[in-house]
Amino acid sequence: MSVVDSVLARIPQRYRELAIRHRELLKFGIVGGITFLIDTGIFYALKLTVLSPKPVTSKVIAVLVATLFSYVLNREWSFRTRGGRQRHSEATLYFVISGIGVGLYSAPLWVSRYLLHLQTPYTSRFVEEIADFTAAQIVGLLLGMAFRWWAFRKWVFPTEQSHEQEPERDHVRIS
Repeated sequence: MSVVDSVLARIPQRYRELAIRHRELLKFGIVGGITFLIDTGIFYALKLTVLSPKPVTSKVIAVLVATLFSYVLNREWSFRTRGGRQRHSEATLYFVISGIGVGLYSAPLWVSRYLLHLQTPYTSRFVEEIADFTAAQIVGLLLGMAFRWWAFRKWVFPTEQSHEQEPERDHVRIS
């Protein structure tokens, strides 16, 4: 029994069909959860150590590393039944769109820090940390994620309408 089958077997019947219908979105969300942990870990590791005076730089580096992991996981798992592009074209589009996503991820933190001055000495360290987390890890993440989901499906991993081979499908059994 595959991992997908074993997970589906645990989902109540009334939700199973919904999970199957939206499996790409669920997989994209799982990849997003994994890369959120990577991003958050690197962001805070850098922000609280070697790049403490440069939180936006810390965020950009964290998003870039998480994006590398994201490409591999999305290519090989989330969108593996889509595509049809040559790998180099697909990767180029993925990283161009992800670059735009880096801007969307980082913009709320930049606004929080440099337009709203939610940083010391203008505010307490506690307020600064709450503002940084909210701007970078919640608002930025939601903006970037929504954009990337739409753009990846539209341009990077489009459906294979003109492809001659039948795409490989996830093995899904409804019992």
